[in-house]
Amino acid sequence: MATKDTLAEYRRMRDFAKTAEPRGEGGGPGPEPCFVVQIHDARRLHFDFRLEVDGVLKSWAVPKGPSPDPRVKRLAVPTEDHPLEYREFEGVIEAGEYGGGTVIVWDEGGYRSLSRDRRTGAEVPFAAALERGHASFRLYGAKLHGGYALTRIHNQRGDGDAWLLVKEDDRWAAPGRATPDPQRARSVRSGRTLRRVAADA
Repeated sequence: MATKDTLAEYRRMRDFAKTAEPRGEGGGPGPEPCFVVQIHDARRLHFDFRLEVDGVLKSWAVPKGPSPDPRVKRLAVPTEDHPLEYREFEGVIEAGEYGGGTVIVWDEGGYRSLSRDRRTGAEVPFAAALERGHASFRLYGAKLHGGYALTRIHNQRGDGDAWLLVKEDDRWAAPGRATPDPQRARSVRSGRTLRRVAADA
Protein backbone atom coordinates (compact mmCIF):
# COMPACT_ATOMS: atom_id res chain seq x y z
CA MET A 1 0.00 0.00 0.00
CA ALA A 2 1.33 3.45 -0.89
CA THR A 3 2.06 5.79 1.97
CA LYS A 4 0.56 9.29 2.10
CA ASP A 5 3.99 10.78 1.44
CA THR A 6 4.39 8.68 -1.70
CA LEU A 7 1.28 10.25 -3.21
CA ALA A 8 1.60 13.70 -1.62
CA GLU A 9 2.37 15.42 -4.91
CA TYR A 10 -0.48 13.62 -6.67
CA ARG A 11 -2.95 14.80 -4.02
CA ARG A 12 -1.54 18.32 -3.84
CA MET A 13 -2.16 18.84 -7.55
CA ARG A 14 -5.85 17.87 -7.43
CA ASP A 15 -9.09 19.17 -5.92
CA PHE A 16 -11.06 16.01 -5.22
CA ALA A 17 -14.24 18.02 -4.77
CA LYS A 18 -14.02 18.76 -8.49
CA THR A 19 -12.37 15.69 -10.01
CA ALA A 20 -13.55 12.08 -10.08
CA GLU A 21 -9.97 10.81 -10.03
CA PRO A 22 -9.23 8.40 -7.16
CA ARG A 23 -7.72 9.83 -3.97
CA GLY A 24 -5.41 6.87 -3.53
CA GLU A 25 -6.79 5.55 -0.25
CA GLY A 26 -7.38 1.94 -1.25
CA GLY A 27 -6.78 -0.57 -3.99
CA GLY A 28 -3.96 -2.86 -2.96
CA PRO A 29 -1.66 -4.74 -5.31
CA GLY A 30 -2.87 -7.76 -7.26
CA PRO A 31 -1.16 -11.14 -7.70
CA GLU A 32 1.33 -9.66 -10.20
CA PRO A 33 2.57 -6.14 -10.95
CA CYS A 34 0.28 -4.34 -13.36
CA PHE A 35 0.72 -1.80 -16.10
CA VAL A 36 -1.74 0.53 -17.77
CA VAL A 37 -1.56 2.83 -20.78
CA GLN A 38 -4.09 5.63 -20.82
CA ILE A 39 -4.76 8.10 -23.61
CA HIS A 40 -5.21 11.57 -22.19
CA ASP A 41 -6.71 14.34 -24.29
CA ALA A 42 -5.49 17.21 -22.12
CA ARG A 43 -3.80 20.45 -23.17
CA ARG A 44 -1.67 18.19 -25.34
CA LEU A 45 -2.93 14.80 -26.47
CA HIS A 46 -0.61 12.08 -25.17
CA PHE A 47 -0.33 8.55 -23.81
CA ASP A 48 0.32 7.95 -20.08
CA PHE A 49 2.45 4.85 -19.46
CA ARG A 50 2.23 3.51 -15.88
CA LEU A 51 3.95 0.60 -14.13
CA GLU A 52 3.14 -0.68 -10.65
CA VAL A 53 6.23 -0.28 -8.45
CA ASP A 54 6.25 -0.47 -4.64
CA GLY A 55 2.52 0.16 -4.24
CA VAL A 56 2.10 3.05 -6.68
CA LEU A 57 1.95 3.57 -10.43
CA LYS A 58 5.23 5.05 -11.66
CA SER A 59 4.16 7.24 -14.56
CA TRP A 60 5.54 8.71 -17.76
CA ALA A 61 3.85 10.90 -20.37
CA VAL A 62 4.65 9.48 -23.82
CA PRO A 63 3.59 12.07 -26.43
CA LYS A 64 3.55 9.67 -29.39
CA GLY A 65 2.66 6.50 -27.48
CA PRO A 66 4.50 3.18 -27.17
CA SER A 67 5.81 1.81 -30.47
CA PRO A 68 5.93 -1.89 -31.43
CA ASP A 69 8.93 -1.09 -33.69
CA PRO A 70 12.32 -1.70 -32.00
CA ARG A 71 13.91 0.95 -34.20
CA VAL A 72 11.64 3.68 -32.81
CA LYS A 73 12.63 5.44 -29.58
CA ARG A 74 9.77 7.18 -27.81
CA LEU A 75 10.35 10.09 -25.47
CA ALA A 76 8.87 9.40 -22.00
CA VAL A 77 8.64 12.27 -19.52
CA PRO A 78 8.20 11.23 -15.87
CA THR A 79 5.19 12.58 -14.00
CA GLU A 80 4.04 12.22 -10.40
CA ASP A 81 3.30 8.79 -8.90
CA HIS A 82 -0.35 7.78 -9.22
CA PRO A 83 -2.37 5.49 -6.91
CA LEU A 84 -2.99 1.91 -8.00
CA GLU A 85 -6.71 2.66 -8.38
CA TYR A 86 -5.84 5.00 -11.23
CA ARG A 87 -5.34 1.99 -13.50
CA GLU A 88 -9.14 1.80 -13.76
CA PHE A 89 -9.79 5.51 -14.24
CA GLU A 90 -11.64 6.47 -17.40
CA GLY A 91 -13.66 9.64 -17.75
CA VAL A 92 -13.45 13.40 -18.03
CA ILE A 93 -11.36 15.60 -15.76
CA GLU A 94 -13.10 18.94 -15.42
CA ALA A 95 -11.73 21.84 -17.48
CA GLY A 96 -9.57 24.13 -15.38
CA GLU A 97 -8.38 21.29 -13.15
CA TYR A 98 -4.91 19.79 -13.40
CA GLY A 99 -4.87 17.51 -16.45
CA GLY A 100 -8.31 18.66 -17.52
CA GLY A 101 -9.57 16.54 -20.42
CA THR A 102 -10.74 13.06 -21.39
CA VAL A 103 -9.01 9.82 -20.37
CA ILE A 104 -9.46 6.27 -21.69
CA VAL A 105 -7.71 3.04 -20.73
CA TRP A 106 -6.06 2.07 -24.00
CA ASP A 107 -4.29 -1.03 -22.68
CA GLU A 108 -3.70 -2.86 -19.41
CA GLY A 109 -2.29 -6.08 -18.07
CA GLY A 110 0.57 -7.49 -16.05
CA TYR A 111 4.30 -7.20 -16.45
CA ARG A 112 7.47 -8.98 -15.32
CA SER A 113 10.83 -7.41 -14.59
CA LEU A 114 13.71 -8.53 -16.79
CA SER A 115 16.35 -6.31 -15.17
CA ARG A 116 19.58 -8.12 -14.30
CA ASP A 117 22.92 -7.11 -12.90
CA ARG A 118 25.36 -7.00 -15.82
CA ARG A 119 28.21 -8.49 -13.83
CA THR A 120 26.49 -11.20 -11.81
CA GLY A 121 23.32 -11.86 -13.80
CA ALA A 122 21.30 -11.62 -10.60
CA GLU A 123 17.81 -10.14 -10.75
CA VAL A 124 17.68 -6.47 -9.79
CA PRO A 125 14.62 -5.13 -7.92
CA PHE A 126 12.60 -3.08 -10.37
CA ALA A 127 12.66 0.08 -8.25
CA ALA A 128 16.46 -0.19 -8.06
CA ALA A 129 16.70 -0.64 -11.83
CA LEU A 130 14.69 2.53 -12.36
CA GLU A 131 16.88 4.35 -9.85
CA ARG A 132 19.94 3.29 -11.85
CA GLY A 133 18.33 4.61 -15.02
CA HIS A 134 17.59 1.47 -17.02
CA ALA A 135 14.79 -1.06 -16.52
CA SER A 136 13.78 -3.93 -18.79
CA PHE A 137 10.41 -5.66 -18.54
CA ARG A 138 7.94 -7.84 -20.41
CA LEU A 139 4.34 -6.72 -20.90
CA TYR A 140 1.34 -9.04 -20.96
CA GLY A 141 -1.36 -6.72 -22.22
CA ALA A 142 -4.32 -6.88 -24.55
CA LYS A 143 -2.46 -4.76 -27.12
CA LEU A 144 1.15 -4.51 -25.96
CA HIS A 145 3.21 -7.68 -25.65
CA GLY A 146 6.81 -8.65 -25.11
CA GLY A 147 9.92 -6.88 -23.95
CA TYR A 148 10.35 -3.14 -23.51
CA ALA A 149 12.95 -0.98 -21.81
CA LEU A 150 12.95 2.43 -20.17
CA THR A 151 16.29 4.27 -20.23
CA ARG A 152 17.01 7.63 -18.63
CA ILE A 153 18.78 10.09 -20.92
CA HIS A 154 20.51 13.42 -20.45
CA ASN A 155 18.04 16.28 -20.64
CA GLN A 156 19.84 19.16 -22.32
CA ARG A 157 17.28 21.67 -21.08
CA GLY A 158 18.17 20.83 -17.50
CA ASP A 159 14.54 20.92 -16.31
CA GLY A 160 14.18 17.33 -15.14
CA ASP A 161 14.59 13.74 -16.24
CA ALA A 162 13.78 12.42 -19.68
CA TRP A 163 13.54 8.75 -20.64
CA LEU A 164 13.27 6.66 -23.77
CA LEU A 165 10.73 3.84 -24.12
CA VAL A 166 11.90 1.24 -26.65
CA LYS A 167 10.48 -2.11 -27.80
CA GLU A 168 12.71 -5.18 -27.58
CA ASP A 169 13.41 -6.95 -30.86
CA ASP A 170 11.49 -10.11 -30.02
CA ARG A 171 8.71 -12.16 -31.61
CA TRP A 172 6.15 -9.51 -30.68
CA ALA A 173 8.06 -6.72 -32.43
CA ALA A 174 6.36 -5.18 -35.45
CA PRO A 175 8.81 -3.11 -37.51
CA GLY A 176 7.07 -0.40 -39.48
CA ARG A 177 3.78 -0.64 -37.62
CA ALA A 178 2.50 2.73 -36.46
CA THR A 179 0.98 3.49 -33.07
CA PRO A 180 -2.82 3.76 -33.46
CA ASP A 181 -4.38 7.18 -33.97
CA PRO A 182 -5.26 8.20 -30.39
CA GLN A 183 -8.46 9.93 -31.51
CA ARG A 184 -9.74 6.69 -33.05
CA ALA A 185 -8.25 4.27 -30.53
CA ARG A 186 -10.69 2.40 -28.30
CA SER A 187 -10.61 1.66 -24.61
CA VAL A 188 -9.67 -1.89 -23.70
CA ARG A 189 -12.17 -1.64 -20.83
CA SER A 190 -15.24 -0.10 -22.44
CA GLY A 191 -14.59 -0.13 -26.19
CA ARG A 192 -15.19 3.62 -26.26
CA THR A 193 -13.18 6.33 -28.02
CA LEU A 194 -12.14 9.61 -26.41
CA ARG A 195 -15.01 11.31 -28.20
CA ARG A 196 -17.56 8.79 -26.90
CA VAL A 197 -16.33 9.06 -23.32
CA ALA A 198 -16.56 12.84 -23.52
CA ALA A 199 -20.08 12.62 -24.97
CA ASP A 200 -21.20 10.15 -22.31
CA ALA A 201 -19.99 12.49 -19.58
